[in-house]
Amino acid sequence: MNQVEQLNLLVGKCNLLKEEIGKVIVGQKDIIDQILISILSSGHCLLVGVPGLAKTLLVNTIAKTLGLTYKRIQFTPDLMPSDIIGSEILNTNRELEFIKGPLFANILLADEINRTPPKTQSALLEAMQEHKVTVNAKTYSLQEPFFVLATQNPIEQEGTYPLPEAQLDRFMFMLWLDYPSFAEEVQILKNTTTEKTVVVNKILEIQDIIDIQNLIKQVPVSDNVYNYAVELVSSTRRNGSEIAKRYLQWGAGPRASQYLIMGAKAHAVLHGKYSPDIEDVNAIAVATLRHRIVLNYEAQANGYTSETIINELINNR
Repeated sequence: MNQVEQLNLLVGKCNLLKEEIGKVIVGQKDIIDQILISILSSGHCLLVGVPGLAKTLLVNTIAKTLGLTYKRIQFTPDLMPSDIIGSEILNTNRELEFIKGPLFANILLADEINRTPPKTQSALLEAMQEHKVTVNAKTYSLQEPFFVLATQNPIEQEGTYPLPEAQLDRFMFMLWLDYPSFAEEVQILKNTTTEKTVVVNKILEIQDIIDIQNLIKQVPVSDNVYNYAVELVSSTRRNGSEIAKRYLQWGAGPRASQYLIMGAKAHAVLHGKYSPDIEDVNAIAVATLRHRIVLNYEAQANGYTSETIINELINNR
């Protein structure tokens, strides 16, 4: 099977995936698309939304359709790094034995990740970047594929700890979930206030996902798309554009450029193209950059948001 045939087969499977997820999740089509793009690109997602928007249900449903192991951690102020990674204990032979924590799963749902102190948040840094953890100078590899899908409540600020920039930068996308439309909310009521139960089918196996990730990496990219991605990221830095110089404290780093290209590849494939163009980069630019730029006081005083700044930078290209 050549690469074109493989890509066409991938599009068909992804359409089946969306149909299965749609049996449980009403609406949120753009969010589902972006999460799938993130997974196909070996990236992590931070989902931001008010309570009750089915963030946890969405992650659980995606895990089932992808045939992946799934663990959930409810982040709290008293959570310790060992509660995530695991710890060594004395076994019956009086030898130290490493007991794996919930981090050792294909999909880790970090629920309300900003409710735990930075010390515990940092326990995820090595795992998210290198897909391994180190405990007492011993390194343990995580099972592939590995994704962190974290949630955050934008309303409640009491008892929360802002995510460090190094932590935020490891998330490929920050996705904002909005309220459902009137028709969607009516459908949600019909689905959830009766005895109706929905069973989702497993569409992909673990090896299928690994093969797809490798296939996405092989998608060719033209030099003008590479240059555009770097120019866009550079324009978020204070010496890169007048907008950044006036309204931003600092901008995105090289990891943003990497994720723009990987995400553009996946976005192109899911839309029936065999190579990404500038439109594919722009389609994922806000989700990729919004958590990697920091607005200054003047921007906030003038009512600017990260999204408006990014869209202005895109329009000025």
